[in-house]
Amino acid sequence: MADCCKALRDSIQYALDNREEALQYAMQFARDLDPQLADKFVGMYVNERTLDYGKDGREAIGRLLEMGHEAGIIPNKPNVEFVGDAAAVSTT
Repeated sequence: MADCCKALRDSIQYALDNREEALQYAMQFARDLDPQLADKFVGMYVNERTLDYGKDGREAIGRLLEMGHEAGIIPNKPNVEFVGDAAAVSTT
């Protein structure tokens, strides 16, 4: 899991460091989306928080899954473990 997390993190960091190149590549999947709008959209989801949720982000993920369980959306109580900056979720 740690190797997978590192590969994902490295890929995201590369995209952040080479934004124009990464956006140009992504545009082939954008279905005629305006490049400026695509850049804005990508920036909402690929940013520094993608690399590190931070303490508050980790707490938010745990709380969201807990609320899903309490609401009956997630049938089993989730157990969240963070490996590097990624969350691994299992249920009991």
